[in-house]
Amino acid sequence: MGCGSAVLAGAHVGFLGIAFAFGLSVLVMCYAIGHISGCHLNPAITISMLSTGKITGKDAGAYIVAQVLGAIIASALLLFIAQGKADYSLAANGLGANGVEDGSPDHYSLVSGLVAEIVLTALFLVVVHGSTSKNNANTKFAGISIGLCLTLIHIVGIPVTGVSVNPARSIGPALFVGGHAISQLWVFIVGPIVGGLIGGGIWKLYDRN
Repeated sequence: MGCGSAVLAGAHVGFLGIAFAFGLSVLVMCYAIGHISGCHLNPAITISMLSTGKITGKDAGAYIVAQVLGAIIASALLLFIAQGKADYSLAANGLGANGVEDGSPDHYSLVSGLVAEIVLTALFLVVVHGSTSKNNANTKFAGISIGLCLTLIHIVGIPVTGVSVNPARSIGPALFVGGHAISQLWVFIVGPIVGGLIGGGIWKLYDRN
């Protein structure tokens, strides 16, 4: 839905609409499958949860495989739908892939993009851990805070990298787009994972006190 909003509806809804599409996607899925799997949807979340002892290594591996496969299948479906428009071009219109420098919506540098992904993911994971903490009496509202946080992150970050904060979300489109999307993919794997570990560490330190 997030990448779909960019590819299929971006010209109609703009960056703000795309930001809300990403946030609303996570918000609604939290309530749809949160009770089944915790609704990670994101290797950065899973790795952060693993680092704080909230998931086993075996389960984390299975989650990450499912997340990446889901993103690839979703990207394939999005490409299929987009090609139904006569003037759609994968090279020209893309598939919602993330990028820095020439691949950045506003041409931000590699360093700026990497730092943004680390910081924004760290912020996201502090909210995820805090909203779902057993010490939080309002966990039934976790989906709302997590979804709105992701919306806020996209409002700020879309001009910089298109916003990943989720390696799976970046891997899916990049595999189909190729070129710079592949060569820059490491930024959107390393950045969110590092940010997720930092966010988990911050929350663990805070929660301990």
